[in-house]
Amino acid sequence: MKIRSFAAAAAISTLVLTTACSGGDGGDGGSSDAAGSGGETLTYWASNQGTSLDNDREVLSPQLEKFTEETGIPVELEVIGWNDLQTRIQTAVTSGQAPDVVNIGNTWAASLQSTGAFMPFDDQAFEAIGGKDKFVQAALDTGGAPGEDPTSVPLYGLAYGLYYNKAMFEEAGLTPPTTWEELVTDAKALTTGDQYGLALAGGSYTENAHFAFINAAQNGADLFDSEGEATFTSDGVVDGIKRYLDLMQTDKVVNTSNVQYENAIRAVNDFATGKVAMILNQNNANNSIAANGMTDDQYGVVAFPAPADSETDVASHVAGINLSVFANTDNADGAMKFVEFMTSEDTQTALGRPFASLPVLTGAEPNFTDNAEEAATFADIYATKSKPLPLVPAEDQFESTVGNAMNQMFATIASGGTVSTDDIRNAMQTAQEQVAAAG
Repeated sequence: MKIRSFAAAAAISTLVLTTACSGGDGGDGGSSDAAGSGGETLTYWASNQGTSLDNDREVLSPQLEKFTEETGIPVELEVIGWNDLQTRIQTAVTSGQAPDVVNIGNTWAASLQSTGAFMPFDDQAFEAIGGKDKFVQAALDTGGAPGEDPTSVPLYGLAYGLYYNKAMFEEAGLTPPTTWEELVTDAKALTTGDQYGLALAGGSYTENAHFAFINAAQNGADLFDSEGEATFTSDGVVDGIKRYLDLMQTDKVVNTSNVQYENAIRAVNDFATGKVAMILNQNNANNSIAANGMTDDQYGVVAFPAPADSETDVASHVAGINLSVFANTDNADGAMKFVEFMTSEDTQTALGRPFASLPVLTGAEPNFTDNAEEAATFADIYATKSKPLPLVPAEDQFESTVGNAMNQMFATIASGGTVSTDDIRNAMQTAQEQVAAAG
């Protein structure tokens, strides 16, 4: 991997972007003069989307080989786990030792954009990859700060849903919950013996931050004001976090061992093996559920329910993975061809099933499951019940400060301690001050 200077970013001219792809609709990922790019190897950092890093390599390799066949450009792939990806990207930004193309969590887009380390997609760049209109608007809106050319484009769409075990619900005489209160009541009824009503990734700062946002949104609260200043101590944010923590603390429907769950996979595995009746997870849980032998007729999915008095039906953030090009790449031409290929209809269709992702292309139908009801539920959540996480440079600071504070609060609960509303507000005050200091 070459060491490059980010000062070279300005050298990526609009001429390069205009000629980066000869492409029409992106369907074939290249053309006869695509192979004339010199064949310089592209480095690509992919996020872990499948059941393991090895599984990702198995899924991606045939597509990358197809890209090479069509363009003459080899691709050096590295798959990086979510616990490490943000740190690796930040290190690449500061060191200059960067790949050409990288997957990012779309919630990081505005924060990474503010570093100046990524190539902006202006109108000509979008034209080179097939145009803005090919993308679902909700997904496209996550590409960067409002009013600026985005520095990422949608790759995989995701949304949170409440998975429930049909047999457990039927045996208990329950129907899927439609309000938070019903969720808690059902979870209590389904917590018996070694079985718990719900599993959470209590040790994952990203999962905790996501649910801080969703629960706050259900309370009508924002995490940042119109000036981009953090508002973590507002009643809506604090009460939303308390509601989520209380699933373990006062409702006791979550096993205290979940504090050790540093990623969502462990909660998914508990669900698929019958240890819990419900999980709150993105639709890419399907792969791990199937890998554990649970079939899609054994579970159902509904939207994450809000409190009965909520005036909003927010059930998820607009989740997903975006694709960015480092501005210091010395192969901008090849990188743009790669972005066009990865966001083409053929590639999206090929990867949608194994990575259990929702379509980011307009008019595309979900193919991550054969269960039409589940597909329709997630498509509706994504399109009508999802809200973007704050598109501000400090968003990554929100995730790390608030998410890690929630990790600590779950740990306190798991060790027998109590977390009060005042404790949460004090922790949010500290997080707010950390964000302000970092800014």
